[in-house]
Amino acid sequence: MPTNSIIPPSAIILVAVMNNLRDLEIARLLGWYRIPLRSAPKVIAVDYLAFYQTSAFAEEKWCIKHFAEVHGNELTTRYALLKEEADHPAAQEEYFKIQIGPLETLTRPIPAGNWRRITFFYTTGSYFQSAHTVNDLIVHDDERRLLWQTLRERATKQQGYTLEAELPAVDLDINLLSKLLGISDVIADNYG
Repeated sequence: MPTNSIIPPSAIILVAVMNNLRDLEIARLLGWYRIPLRSAPKVIAVDYLAFYQTSAFAEEKWCIKHFAEVHGNELTTRYALLKEEADHPAAQEEYFKIQIGPLETLTRPIPAGNWRRITFFYTTGSYFQSAHTVNDLIVHDDERRLLWQTLRERATKQQGYTLEAELPAVDLDINLLSKLLGISDVIADNYG
């Protein structure tokens, strides 16, 4: 088996692009990976990320060598993630910050084969465990429909709101509320 068998066969994996060594170190040491909102895949509610290393990795280029379990995500700005790059042109753009567990290293990397330019794509744990090349990660036919159905369900669940159950009831004085909201001409008698 070319990969570690840590990933369950039913897991959903997002193959993500790792463009540079610094981002790999951020993932390894700080436990997060960033994706620009404008180029993010439609669903980021996955179980694992698998990192495709570009030509920036010299000897270890064009392969998947590392993966990590996903623990959650949040939407933030590039500046909030990389404060030392305050002058970056994309500093105020929105990014998904995906919190991940420790990086795991494959016992045998999954080479790209003829693939070089890879963007984000989804696969499953069973495909990942048996893959010899990146092409082997592509989910086909009926399994592809099942994968997309699962992704849609996760996206719907992730975007669902249950605020009524989570927020306590608060009884606020109408005059105090009007001051907090900057509404000066509220007549308390109309609400009493």
